[in-house]
Amino acid sequence: MKKNRRAFIKNIGQYSAGVALFSQGALLLNSCGKTTQGEEGGEEVASEETVVKEVAPGLFFEISLAQWSLHKTFFAGELDNLDFAAKAKNDFGISAVEYVNQFFKDKGEDKTYLGEMKKRAEDNGVESVLIMVDGEGNLGSTVDADRVKAVENHYKWVEAAKFLGCHSIRVNAAGQGTAEEVGAAAVDGLGKLSTFAKDHGIGVIVENHGGYSSNGEWLSGVINKVGLDNCGTLPDFGNFCIERGENRCKEDYDRYKGVKELMPFAKGVSAKSHDFDENGNEKNTDFVKMLQIVKDAGYKGYIGVEYEGSTLSEAEGIMATKKLLAKAGTQLS
Repeated sequence: MKKNRRAFIKNIGQYSAGVALFSQGALLLNSCGKTTQGEEGGEEVASEETVVKEVAPGLFFEISLAQWSLHKTFFAGELDNLDFAAKAKNDFGISAVEYVNQFFKDKGEDKTYLGEMKKRAEDNGVESVLIMVDGEGNLGSTVDADRVKAVENHYKWVEAAKFLGCHSIRVNAAGQGTAEEVGAAAVDGLGKLSTFAKDHGIGVIVENHGGYSSNGEWLSGVINKVGLDNCGTLPDFGNFCIERGENRCKEDYDRYKGVKELMPFAKGVSAKSHDFDENGNEKNTDFVKMLQIVKDAGYKGYIGVEYEGSTLSEAEGIMATKKLLAKAGTQLS
């Protein structure tokens, strides 16, 4: 493992060195076609993000950064939520972010705080894409009162997403009961929340996030029955464990089949990554095969970098995932 990690870091280092050499002869063009100016009035060289665009021009998707990729850093108190947008842009060259409500849980109705989030994103030229919402109850609960409460708990996040300029909130369709019982409850819960969100111009999107939702056929069936154009999915490349046992998944769902079933309803895509080989490929997911499924569905929106591994640091994992998306996307664009 250590040998593979060293080889991988060497590979990334060589890539960065190549970027640096390329940058020495490149000028960064802004939207007006002019070179940017440094503090002393001199011309700045191209940023890594620009070089990636040069190396991989014409990708059929845009790249965003899921806040969960830095969850260890946030939970350790080493990074504040308000600084996330700037970090995404300045450290990783990513100009779109996907927030996680856990990192500003008590601020969902605080317009002053949300206003500061919005300002910092705008000041850094970063687009706020969506909010991933957890801990607000199960929208597929078979207990009517609990499901109604869960729907109402999500209202503030719909309004926060609207305020921040996001297009959607990501929710969970969990519940206790048979697949049919939870499915019927989820149709009701998602339908009521999506009706509320529609008046705000916000999408309600469900991720394959364990349990029944990690069965692509089940989740696509639920979304189809809701039948509202602002209710969709957030296919995740890696969350296809239907039943988890002690330290392992007891029942997996085929990830390629699942993503293919969810893509017709997709309003976002999550590029989950854990481990990489020495060539920079994800060990568990064939990104070229997965992106082909995404492209075949006609999707052209954001694909979020969501690193969840432990072999690389969070920063290394984010850059490795971003690079792999660019490399795999190039083969298909």
